[in-house]
Amino acid sequence: MAARTKSTKDRPSYRCTECGWQTAKWLGRCPECQAWGTVEEYGAPAVRTTAPGRVTSSAVPIGEVDGRQATARSTGVPELDRVLGGGLVPGAVVLLAGEPGVGKSTLLLDVAAKAASDAHRTLYVTGEESASQVRLRADRIGAIDDHLYLAAETDLAAVLGHLDAVKPSLLILDSVQTVASPEIDGAPGGMAQVREVAGALIRASKERGMSTLLVGHVTKDGAIAGPRLLEHLVDVVLQFEGDRHARLRLVRGVKNRYGTTDEVGCFELHDEGITGLADPSGLFLTRRAEPVPGTCLTVTLEGRRPLVAEVQALTVDSQIPSPRRTTSGLETSRVSMMLAVLEQRGRITALGKRDIYSATVGGVKLSEPAADLAVALALASAASDTPLPKNLVAIGEVGLAGEVRRVTGVQRRLAEAHRLGFTHALVPADPGKIPAGMKVIEVADMGDALRVLPRSRRREAPREEEQRR
Repeated sequence: MAARTKSTKDRPSYRCTECGWQTAKWLGRCPECQAWGTVEEYGAPAVRTTAPGRVTSSAVPIGEVDGRQATARSTGVPELDRVLGGGLVPGAVVLLAGEPGVGKSTLLLDVAAKAASDAHRTLYVTGEESASQVRLRADRIGAIDDHLYLAAETDLAAVLGHLDAVKPSLLILDSVQTVASPEIDGAPGGMAQVREVAGALIRASKERGMSTLLVGHVTKDGAIAGPRLLEHLVDVVLQFEGDRHARLRLVRGVKNRYGTTDEVGCFELHDEGITGLADPSGLFLTRRAEPVPGTCLTVTLEGRRPLVAEVQALTVDSQIPSPRRTTSGLETSRVSMMLAVLEQRGRITALGKRDIYSATVGGVKLSEPAADLAVALALASAASDTPLPKNLVAIGEVGLAGEVRRVTGVQRRLAEAHRLGFTHALVPADPGKIPAGMKVIEVADMGDALRVLPRSRRREAPREEEQRR
């Protein structure tokens, strides 16, 4: 009996590396978390002790550590430097993820050419394209430099060999899911392969003091593909966002050990490549000589950067029993809430049986509550066919009781609107310091906000609706 018990203890077991689920036999897919290739063998725990070993470097007071070795170096792209916190730190590993076609390879090829110099070589390793295909893109965007080296490899050992030969200061790998190690079982892009490739490149970056930019794929849900451990190992995680039908591209910081994650980089993708936008508000505005009914301007915050955006609304007579509610760039639920508030609190009854279309200009997406007041005013302006005053911006969150609530960063928003030439603003109470020369109207509820519309035209809309009935 004792021998049988000992044999049972020494029998190998299997455990999922993602969720910790255990089993007596190997499975390709974990039944608990539904992850593939995460069930690995582990033996019975053995009691081990680690003897003290020789240290690589003596511990010193933190004040005596030389911080100049971690000084950031500019990438040559100011908008990317803004998100990174000043540039690339030697030895830092950056993971850039985004949907296919958003412009990841174009941006990083431009960075590779601008960061290359006599003292700092750049190695661009592509695993998704051939070297000639990358050269064609480099000719199109003007990313040709004598100190930019290009290699097409999918083997990890070959990539490490290129590092010994070129000795770059910056390594760009496009992408980490296409490179595999022959010592690890599994296809490229699997969890084990991604973990091994990323670990080897991180060790090489730290040992050489080399900055590394890794391109990562995303799943259909928008999450970064591969094990979650990859995001923990790297120093910086950037998300590249943008609608393929719009010109604007945004780079957001998800994780940054060397700076803040509140900054957002704005880029414009065009036929000649991708360029940074120091002042992207022009993409979201339509300059007109005279105001048009159904339009209202607001100031949204992308990270810590204020952007002026335009909200448009259109109402027409419905030809079907259930009127349409169509939105683009706005959250449908918040637009529906504003319609209910206008009908109940603002006494605008002309919206109930009409088709309503609301959208933003330039493909920008407004999801923060600070755009509620602009959406409500645009709908009210469209319902009464009355334009809002010229050079007016509206900032504030609207509650279900009709009150206008305060939002964060009101002073930054007003400063950006004043810089672009807007002279009037509707804001919640107590906005703080107001830019000189700008007239700010504090509103407590929707009744105060709707007073900016001409009184006679505001009364015509409900009356015309009653005549139709």
